[in-house]
Amino acid sequence: MPHILEVENMVKKYGEFEAVKGVSFDVEEGEVFGLLGPNGAGKTTTISMITGLFPPTSGTARIDGHDILKEPLLVKQMNGLVPQDLALYPTLSARANLQFFGRVYGLSGKKLKENVEDVLRVVSLTERADQTIEKYSGGMKRRVNIAAGLVHQPRLLFLDEPTVGVDPQSRNHIFESVQRLNRERGMTIIYTSHYMEEVELLCNRVAIIDQGKLIALDTIKNLVAMLGGGVLRIGVRHADDHLLAALSQLPSVKNASLLQSVAQPNPEVQTPDLLHTLPAVIKIETQNSQQALIHVINYLEDQNIALLSLDILENNLESVFLHLTGKQLRE
Repeated sequence: MPHILEVENMVKKYGEFEAVKGVSFDVEEGEVFGLLGPNGAGKTTTISMITGLFPPTSGTARIDGHDILKEPLLVKQMNGLVPQDLALYPTLSARANLQFFGRVYGLSGKKLKENVEDVLRVVSLTERADQTIEKYSGGMKRRVNIAAGLVHQPRLLFLDEPTVGVDPQSRNHIFESVQRLNRERGMTIIYTSHYMEEVELLCNRVAIIDQGKLIALDTIKNLVAMLGGGVLRIGVRHADDHLLAALSQLPSVKNASLLQSVAQPNPEVQTPDLLHTLPAVIKIETQNSQQALIHVINYLEDQNIALLSLDILENNLESVFLHLTGKQLRE
């Protein structure tokens, strides 16, 4: 498929500080593309440069072949930005807000009216459109915020944390709106979120930015496969270095380590003998969780070691993110 967005070696410096360090990636037309990174990683700065809020120090981007530096007004017409912070006038109604933003994009007359009514239907707020924004719930305000980014019918939509602080019902409605815009209108969407399950649900591919650099870019399936087979957590009566070493040598096992005690003893009331018999949880990193599980169970049976608990944790996008950045997403 053709690329609607091409980002080429984009850099942003503030004095000596380099916030974005030569980021390059492409987004295919009709794709829902995830952009992830811990706070301060450079993703919002990258989006701000692409959408024309401020210029890059070097490098550039093209939207449908049009350079953001050479044709800034044209590319701004082609993209829509829904920022994390609400960008609405609270004393105006939803309809009046959307009419204002439509005029900013050069719409007027019949076209403006049609577009406003269209985006009100997209976010399911037609019946409440004449109420002032200050009377809306947090979820409704988020939906109007999205509508404001859609009113000029962009081909490329940037959604920056669109579900922050909303109730579950509004969150599900935003999901449905994103999927419908992509499926029915072929809109290309770049989606950032602190909620990994949202990105896994909505996005085809994901780019991960950390410390201003692009450190991963692939389909979610391929990124997860990069980590291998997942993790087993087993509970046993006692774990020592000998058991951990033996488990680490089993086929399909990468490493075994003591994770934690199931119960933390009170040193003032526990005796050394009781401390010794407390259950322990072992974390087993695997190349293939199903195959490793068979070998682990067989070994425990051969050694007459009772298996007290078992959890199979398959890798997911959050596992990939932690592996690559060593950080929680909200750091």
